Amino acid sequence: MTSFMRVFYGANDLLAFFLELGALAALAWWGWTRDIGRVWSIGLAVAGPAAAGVLWGAFAAPKAAYPVPLAAQLAVKAVVFGAATLALYAVGWRTGALWFGGVVLVNTAVVTYHRTRG
Repeated sequence: MTSFMRVFYGANDLLAFFLELGALAALAWWGWTRDIGRVWSIGLAVAGPAAAGVLWGAFAAPKAAYPVPLAAQLAVKAVVFGAATLALYAVGWRTGALWFGGVVLVNTAVVTYHRTRG
């Protein structure tokens, strides 16, 4: 592999990490902005990212606690990133939601290709 490709895949892995953090932040933001009472909003702001993090760590992370086939990993990623994209849309960040979803799709395709081709 050329040094350019190593840098490209390394940068893409770093972008994947930041997208994962962004997904957690989007879910927290959505929970926080719900008008259902402050205690319930705080609960959603904590529970949403916590549930996504547990799901991700258990099944979708590179060193997942419970390794599953690629299709299941991609399904978990679709659920977490899809929920985050919908959360951004729900809080009124519509253009950002579209950009986030698009970047996630491209990034996930590149990361999946890189990790499965070796």
